[in-house]
Amino acid sequence: MDDLSFYKGKCVLLTGHTGFKGMWLSLLLLRAGAEVTGFSLDAPTAGGMEALTRLGILKEIRDVRGDVRDLAVLQHAFRDARPAVVFHLAAQPIVRTSYRQPVDTFASNVMGTVNTLECIRISDTVRSALIVTTDKVYENKEWPWGYRENEPLMGYDPYSASKSCAEIAVYSYRQSFFTARDVRVSTARAGNVIGGGDFAPDRIIPDCIRAAVRGQTIDIRNPHSTRPYQHVLEPLSVYLTIAARQTADAGLVGAWNVGPDDADCVTTGELADIFCRAWGDGAYWQTHADGGPHEAHFLKLDCSKIKSELGWKPRWHIKEAVEKTVEWAKAWEQGVDMRAVSEEQIRAFLM
Repeated sequence: MDDLSFYKGKCVLLTGHTGFKGMWLSLLLLRAGAEVTGFSLDAPTAGGMEALTRLGILKEIRDVRGDVRDLAVLQHAFRDARPAVVFHLAAQPIVRTSYRQPVDTFASNVMGTVNTLECIRISDTVRSALIVTTDKVYENKEWPWGYRENEPLMGYDPYSASKSCAEIAVYSYRQSFFTARDVRVSTARAGNVIGGGDFAPDRIIPDCIRAAVRGQTIDIRNPHSTRPYQHVLEPLSVYLTIAARQTADAGLVGAWNVGPDDADCVTTGELADIFCRAWGDGAYWQTHADGGPHEAHFLKLDCSKIKSELGWKPRWHIKEAVEKTVEWAKAWEQGVDMRAVSEEQIRAFLM
């Protein structure tokens, strides 16, 4: 990816570096030769912390532990790092958790974003930033076509609503402060991501992996729900492209959908079928509705903007994305060199 060369020698601050996407973005930035400062709480799962250790990421970046809800601590990290580029990924990312912890979800996802924007506002070094939200920011009308960036924002559950609020906060800061100062800040609304190193609860592929490793039947809550699934390297490569190219072209600043082709918007049941075939060993699934809170049944993104304006197109379709995830998970269970496995997957993706 040509845009990786933009980051060589640049100071980059990444919030949420201990998370699933943050871990992979750290690897990409290190590969590009960036000087990376990560700001985050500990990884939310024991597996996530172990992954950061086995991949050796924390030894190669400036690892700062802190909460984006704490403005003073975040400001201190910005002053020390003096970043030219900021990626804001830190968030409470689980829909079902947001029903149990709505206040914490809004505090992390709204005020965490506002605090990051405020640090960018008072910084004299930041020139480009990308705030990551979600495909769930839209008012979901359960229609069969994809949502475009100009559709109404109206997340239903606390997680989705908090990300809708974050989008509005970015728009306000951009119009109020950043345009006149020529600081380029965009948002990215990514679809559901899968890939090695995701140990989160209440996510379909991690749930499948945990059950398969134990030789148990995979329980699927909503097998008929349709989502835009993509490998984690797909949106991350777009994040890097947006942040790089908007520094030279102010016309690229705005909101960006980042999702797969229509063929990769599959039902949860279809995704489980693909997983079971990739895993082998007799893996199979069953429907196990648990009467949980509301979740959308159909969600798809219209990504024509990013394809036409940035020339982007997905590299790995759903079958290959699942196969790469299974490859990573099986290597993990076998105790092999996970940095080598991850670097090889990045190399294959960037070919």
